[in-house]
Amino acid sequence: MAKFKAAIVGVGYTKYSANSGRSVLSLATEACQRAMGDAGLSSQDVDGILEFSIDDSVPSEAVATALALPELNYAIDWRAGGFSPSALVATAAMAIDCGMAKSVLVYRAMNGRSGFRLGGSGKITDVISSSGGAQYRMPYGWLTFGEGMAMYCRRHMEKYGTKPEHLAAIAISQRANAILNERACQRKPMTLDDYMSARMIVEPFRLFDMCLETDGGCALLLTSADRAKNCRKKPIYIKASAYFAKTATGDPMYAESYLWDDLTQNYTTFLAPKLYKEAGLGPNDIDVAEIYDCFTHTVLMGLEGLGFCPKGEGGPFAASGAIGLHGSIPVNTHGGMLSEAYIHGVNVIVEAVEQLRGEGGARQVPKAEVAIVTSGATTMGSGLILTS
Repeated sequence: MAKFKAAIVGVGYTKYSANSGRSVLSLATEACQRAMGDAGLSSQDVDGILEFSIDDSVPSEAVATALALPELNYAIDWRAGGFSPSALVATAAMAIDCGMAKSVLVYRAMNGRSGFRLGGSGKITDVISSSGGAQYRMPYGWLTFGEGMAMYCRRHMEKYGTKPEHLAAIAISQRANAILNERACQRKPMTLDDYMSARMIVEPFRLFDMCLETDGGCALLLTSADRAKNCRKKPIYIKASAYFAKTATGDPMYAESYLWDDLTQNYTTFLAPKLYKEAGLGPNDIDVAEIYDCFTHTVLMGLEGLGFCPKGEGGPFAASGAIGLHGSIPVNTHGGMLSEAYIHGVNVIVEAVEQLRGEGGARQVPKAEVAIVTSGATTMGSGLILTS
């Protein structure tokens, strides 16, 4: 029995691109309209709307107005990053379960390539550089999330012998999935030679180890389990949800993050037991894993943290073919944020929903009934176990 009496009944997304030529409000509105249409619901049926951003999107009230929602009973604007999508889905489910709202949209929209680029100069760099331990590193050029995550990856390499070829296996596998996904931004086949010859961005990360910068919008629509039965598509139920953050640590842009006990693991090590206990399931019960993949190494840590392979063996496990569409645990079946689009993890949840509905097309995993989803990369994150 799911903890929350709620289900995801609609998904929506815009075209993903490097230059949308549109306002963020337009992108958010379209994604939400498509999610409502997917569910067969109208603006009269929706009274909650939640979003997260890092000063690069539009507020929930603006989108609610654009959608002509007659009333808004619940709204959240969370200044947060990729650790939040699964947590917001859980929050929407709680709002529905306790009667605060009947149907709730969760969206993320931004012009992440043509507009405000995460990790570039501008507002977020200015804010972060003036606070926490980061103020002592940024003057020396340590500016981006990639530079922080590279330290975690390098530690894993030193301790467990993880190789660039192991990271390549993740990038190549997900690109193979993206080729089968008509909405993916990157659909050109990738070989090991392509990966190894790509330019180094921040050692040990090459170009294809890093997610795409993307313009686009993505939305999910939740309603009660009772209402879900009358929606257009098969409901996808929330079997379990969890959030984890290590105290005294935080975002990788802060020095405090390196107080983390073991840099070869991330929040998934601590999140997974919560999810599995609540769902009454284990790793062997999962049919599809949609793991937050801002970097290839994030997938590697997720494979280990979620219990799909022993600690330190994520690299060889990925290289064995186990994460492919026909492997023991298909991972990021849409191509992930490495090859589909970087919509800060909301598109990762969309893919889980479509797989459980049987709508994956050429990339569909046969008989997929249970999916695990993660949101986040380092010391904090959230996750879901979804069932059809």
